Amino acid sequence: MSHVSNPLDEAAAEALLVRFLAVDGVTGHEAAIAAEVSDALVAAGVAKSAIKFDDAHSRIPLPTETGNLIATLPGTRPGPRLLFSTHLDTVPLCAGAKPKREGDRIVNATVGAALGGDNRTGCAVLVAMVETLLKHNLPHPPITLLFTVREESGLHGARELNPADLDGAVMGCNVDARVPADLVIGAVGQVNWQVEIKGKAAHAGVAPEKGISSTLVAAIGLTQTHREGWFGKVQKPRGNGTSNPGVFEGKPGQAAGDATNVVTDFVHIVGEARSFDEAFAAEIASAYEAAFRKASEEVTDSAGDQAEVAFTAKPSYPPFRLEEDSPAVQRAKRAAVSLGMSPTTQHSNGGLDANWLVRHGVPTVTVGAGQYEIHTVHEYVNLPEFFDGCRLAIAFATIED
Repeated sequence: MSHVSNPLDEAAAEALLVRFLAVDGVTGHEAAIAAEVSDALVAAGVAKSAIKFDDAHSRIPLPTETGNLIATLPGTRPGPRLLFSTHLDTVPLCAGAKPKREGDRIVNATVGAALGGDNRTGCAVLVAMVETLLKHNLPHPPITLLFTVREESGLHGARELNPADLDGAVMGCNVDARVPADLVIGAVGQVNWQVEIKGKAAHAGVAPEKGISSTLVAAIGLTQTHREGWFGKVQKPRGNGTSNPGVFEGKPGQAAGDATNVVTDFVHIVGEARSFDEAFAAEIASAYEAAFRKASEEVTDSAGDQAEVAFTAKPSYPPFRLEEDSPAVQRAKRAAVSLGMSPTTQHSNGGLDANWLVRHGVPTVTVGAGQYEIHTVHEYVNLPEFFDGCRLAIAFATIED
């Protein structure tokens, strides 16, 4: 494919990628990588006065070193303001990564660790785009750059963002996927749920009938959700989705139960429900609640007492779907076609910062930049696709309306 009208300096873009991959910044500890990205933006020509950090971290219910990094570029031609976004953080498995090149890939020289291509590719793409726009004086409308925190631990930075800080951006391009031309235009929403089941301890060998087994209540409840079609892949006439009870424990960080000769008196389960329909995700969670409450009625002690069930559910992030003919999707398609790519549209079963950006009023398409085997020790970045991700961002910024 031809990139004649898209003057990306591949060596400079690769240097940015390697530079950012070498900086630790696991979720909640983004201060160092945020400073590195900020310095790179200034070196590319962004005015220091146009770079700021918001106060989203003060609203995130988890310790977070810094707020979202936000920068703006004035337009060099008329047009609606565009948003370019990505996230700063990596999963904890990426701590200590040492990037190195092997052929057309960037891999990790540190054994037993992930690389962090998710999402240092996005950080490098955005800075490389800015560097290219300013170096070559490419015409573009006003641009806002957003680098979020704590994406990997719940999309918190995007969720707590003040939409006013985006300066009226009307559409966005989020870099956080694999293949550049596979445009993600929709994603599921998620409801997080948890249940505490309080039974009664008793000697399991001497008088088990005097106890109320929380383990048994939990097991019956989970079995019930499976039998009724609410466990795992959920397909109902009124909606589709998925669910998973991911954590089964006692008191936080402890085993469920104290010993084999004691009836388990406390179980804590943490799970999720996902769907493209926000109401249906909540319905899946409600089905779990109903199953646990029904199970508690089946398990009683010799006096007829039953376990206490405390169930809570809370939306984690909303679903979204962009229409194929929406301006953001059409712009992304035209940008891809201008580079000789054949764009397709996709829907994700995982959450993205775009879920919240769309909810904040900025229709946002997510594109890729060559990140593969993410969240694993086999992670790598495909450089040709990374370069195409950079070019796609440049084209999204510069293509005529």
